Amino acid sequence: MSLLVPMTLSIDCGGLSLKASVLDSAGTFHAQPISIPTPYPLSPKRFIQALDELSKALPKFDRITVGMPGMIRHGVVVHTPHYITAKGPRTRVEPTLLEAWTGFDMESAVSDHFDRPAIVLNDAEVHGAGLINGSGLEVVITLGTGLGFAIFDGGKLAPHFELSRAPIRRGTSYDTWIGEHERRRLGDSFWSRRIRLMVEDLRPVFYWDRLYIGGGNSRRIRPEALEVLGDDVVIVSNTAGILGGVRAWNLVR
Repeated sequence: MSLLVPMTLSIDCGGLSLKASVLDSAGTFHAQPISIPTPYPLSPKRFIQALDELSKALPKFDRITVGMPGMIRHGVVVHTPHYITAKGPRTRVEPTLLEAWTGFDMESAVSDHFDRPAIVLNDAEVHGAGLINGSGLEVVITLGTGLGFAIFDGGKLAPHFELSRAPIRRGTSYDTWIGEHERRRLGDSFWSRRIRLMVEDLRPVFYWDRLYIGGGNSRRIRPEALEVLGDDVVIVSNTAGILGGVRAWNLVR
């Protein structure tokens, strides 16, 4: 591995697709990002095989960053919402997959498979690493299959918690309320109103200095909703999910 210019394989893992590229230490892409559908049913072993499939289509790398959905603590999967299901998001939970994923040391498994140093974080945390400026309390929300969430204080990554699982009303979590399934059901205009309401509800909870909203569905927020979100809210590109793979190595966990 080059100590001066390490090349990072950065992989952004979602409920519907796995995306990857290789970047240098300046965050320059050395290949166009590639994507494959997330395969189901998805055991940890098959997940690593899918990462290996992505890597073979990309330039050589010295280290790996993986961002994946769920509660990831010190590289270990405490809970992941999609990969424990039989056929993907919103399908039934498969007990054998739930058992296989719970407590799985993904960081060590990735490092061992590729024989490279690896970092495994929640996908919103990697996304945020590519966005933050390191000043004040910065909150990151990603909108995709569900809701991703991360907090940074003075550039340091705060302990993760799953805002997506928090109830917005009886029997409904944020993950369901603003997820892709509801966006399709409601249409972009009504869904955008929910994003505005969510921001208004969360602002007095966190008193952030800046809120970043990213993920694939951030571009679907309607202009009339964007106008009233506030100057402390920034809509960002989904490419941060891969770009953050480089800066994640500088985070203090």
